Amino acid sequence: MKAYIIKIELEESDPLIWRRVIMPADATYKRLHDIIQNVSNFRGGYPYGNRHLYQFILSKENMSVTNDEETCYEHKHFIKNKDLFDQRLEQMSGIEHDFEKMHQERLGVEARYPSGLKIDHYLETYKEIEYNYDYGDGWVFKIKLEKIVDDYCYGFATLLDGAESAPPEDIGGLRGFSKFIEAYRDPEDSIHEQIAAYGNVFHFNEYDPSLINKDLKAIVYKKTETDKIIEDKYRNE
Repeated sequence: MKAYIIKIELEESDPLIWRRVIMPADATYKRLHDIIQNVSNFRGGYPYGNRHLYQFILSKENMSVTNDEETCYEHKHFIKNKDLFDQRLEQMSGIEHDFEKMHQERLGVEARYPSGLKIDHYLETYKEIEYNYDYGDGWVFKIKLEKIVDDYCYGFATLLDGAESAPPEDIGGLRGFSKFIEAYRDPEDSIHEQIAAYGNVFHFNEYDPSLINKDLKAIVYKKTETDKIIEDKYRNE
């Protein structure tokens, strides 16, 4: 079947936290979200549910794909009442006009729910998608299309390669993760036990490809083409 080989990179991480994944092409943004969550240590995707808000920024098409119901509602309200917003802008001047204009530009960004839109058009056209997760911690990922193949047989994604352990939930961004991982890996650190306990609560694991692939196998969204699995070059099973 048709599939995408993508590289997922956590922006500003040093050393770079990245994963290379192959996934069936017929995926919604919700499924891409689930895959990103499961190749990291986050717990905001399948099968755990929505832990935090997230959005895919499709800047080339002035669109945002998000689970934020308020953002989607505000966009629909803006489009429905565009004449009223135009009148409001005309009645303003100076700095108030500038702020209102920026506000309306934000509202004008098309907002879509992740379950109702597939990734194929944007990913194949522009080759890169930005994904933001947990606006408090501020995680920013880049998803880059590396290759399109037609010989993948599985109905779920597979981790092909990667490097570095990913942060757990609610750790305080990259700065907080840097402090966390240092104490987590040092049994002599004064807060090691406290940090280890925190990691256990949020299911933190060091980078483990076999564990990640076990989790990914549960996110099935296509039928596996078992009759075509003659020589498997993507999964080592």
